Amino acid sequence: MSPRAAGSAGTPSSGNQTYGTLAFVESPVQLLNVLEWAHLNAVQEPEPGAGLTAVASEPGGGLGGILTLVVLSPTDPMTRGQLRRMAELARNEGYEVRWEEARGGTAAPFQTIGGLAGALRRARRIVMGDPFSRYVQLLLTITKARDLVVVDDGTATMEFVGQLARGERLVRWHRRGGRPGPRDVLFAPVSASARRRLTPSEARQVEIFSSMPISSPPEGVRVTVNDFSWTRARFGPPRVTKGADLVGTSLVETGVVDLDRYVDAVTSLAKTHGATRYFAHRRESTEKLHRLAVETGLEIVRPDLPLELIARRGPIGRTILSFPSTVVHTLPLALAGTDVRVAVCDIDPTWLTQNASPRAQGFLSGVTGTARDVTRLQAVTGVA
Repeated sequence: MSPRAAGSAGTPSSGNQTYGTLAFVESPVQLLNVLEWAHLNAVQEPEPGAGLTAVASEPGGGLGGILTLVVLSPTDPMTRGQLRRMAELARNEGYEVRWEEARGGTAAPFQTIGGLAGALRRARRIVMGDPFSRYVQLLLTITKARDLVVVDDGTATMEFVGQLARGERLVRWHRRGGRPGPRDVLFAPVSASARRRLTPSEARQVEIFSSMPISSPPEGVRVTVNDFSWTRARFGPPRVTKGADLVGTSLVETGVVDLDRYVDAVTSLAKTHGATRYFAHRRESTEKLHRLAVETGLEIVRPDLPLELIARRGPIGRTILSFPSTVVHTLPLALAGTDVRVAVCDIDPTWLTQNASPRAQGFLSGVTGTARDVTRLQAVTGVA
């Protein structure tokens, strides 16, 4: 059943209104996973006598209803484009969508936080897509919500779970080790406060909604499996072609993998498996993609939606080739019941840059080793 949207963008909320759930997302995949979480929990159904608004924040919009989905918009054009397409899907589900220009200038963070403070204090539940985000961590210091939910932000969820269980400071896996920088030191009290709030207690429940393998969650944390039931219900099954498609990664852009090694590996994989298309990650640089097109002959595809939806809509190759990334866990779920095979190629240690985090190789190996229903390929050897 589609939800009933009671409010509309531009309608101010009541000052004493109680909010059910506030969800904060900063990427298309996070927004997709909030929709999956809402589908599983049926939060789109209105409470008796109450309306529903799902807000992915649009300037001037009001907040209200059972689920308020707030997009803290980034500045990257590709990410913004995919987010807007995901917002359209949310609207098609019956949700109202609102957009926060959270990074649109020096004053934007203060305006965004100020505008959300009242809703944060009244919300009963907070859903977040990126617990590593400084923006989200700052917002967590304001809320009094008793229920906190973390939905997948890709493989970073695996690192978050481990750090929370060990009581470590929250830091992304690809960040190089060593002493924290000046900004880290200044933000440390906020990050520590967020970590405490994400630790279950008698006054607070914490849930992780994930398609990642989580074998040892922190004590008291409830884990709910994301099987992409919303995606499979809304899209497909896809038309499956005879060829192979290759999925790109931003490991070069994050400083983990050497550019030349990566290009050589992609060239070898495409030749060996007969791949014809390369689905670019939204953070891959234009320069790198141009080089890949010239040197490999692959058709470069810039998806306008998360790959799980692109693959489910089709057409898609019978074999999908990927390096260690989120999709080796999510695509087998989204494509369940089809003849598509997902194959993952390991990252050879010699591909790593000098600036790669000491944890990089172990983390990437773990991403591959814990993937289910995939074919493992050995790292490409003999590349220059």
